[in-house]
Amino acid sequence: MTQTPVLVTLHVWGIEWDRLPGSLLRMASQRRQVQAFPGVTFAKLLGTGSGDTFTVRDADPHHWALLCCWDAPQAAAAFERSRVLTRWDHAATERLRLELKPLTSKGRWSGQEPFGEPVPERFDGPVAALTRARLRASKAAAFWRSVPPVSAALRQSAGLLLSLGIGEAPVGLQGTLSVWDSTRALSRFAYEDPRHQEVINRTHEVGWYAEELFARFALTAHSGTYRGQPVQVIS
Repeated sequence: MTQTPVLVTLHVWGIEWDRLPGSLLRMASQRRQVQAFPGVTFAKLLGTGSGDTFTVRDADPHHWALLCCWDAPQAAAAFERSRVLTRWDHAATERLRLELKPLTSKGRWSGQEPFGEPVPERFDGPVAALTRARLRASKAAAFWRSVPPVSAALRQSAGLLLSLGIGEAPVGLQGTLSVWDSTRALSRFAYEDPRHQEVINRTHEVGWYAEELFARFALTAHSGTYRGQPVQVIS
């Protein structure tokens, strides 16, 4: 089991068409650089999308992401001055940066438990939820049919501040990152929305996933924009 990181960061960059080839090259070449940076305990370069269907048509070639887990905040601060981030920032038209503290985590990502086993604590501020799964090929069609109603429910949920699909590949390795104004708002969607509950029940019955992870975080800091809009957290 991986130790619970002190800090998790998520960067999301907006990229115009003329910078897309360079972005694809960085996605292919920077994995080892990021993972070898001092203080990184887990890292993933990610594509993004709408998350409406979790098929290839959701993919957003204009936004790319990097998730990192850190053993110390000083290491994350040093990374902000690294060549990796400098190259992304130089190419980007916008950047969103979230700082997250793990609150709960269950499951595995690429065979690891990147967020460890956080000590349970009460947190009343804005929170983020991350889901990630590796889809079984034999179950893909049934899974894709189940997604649109849940995506619609998510976008209609009170308290939702941000939602995007994330994944290491356009199909088969997918997830979501959502930011909420409170734990209560997230819990309402997760446990009270009937469309979401139906999918949870079917997940256990059908066995869509070969691997899955669900984690919840306190949103401790944020800066920048996504699609031209900041995360509107009400303090």
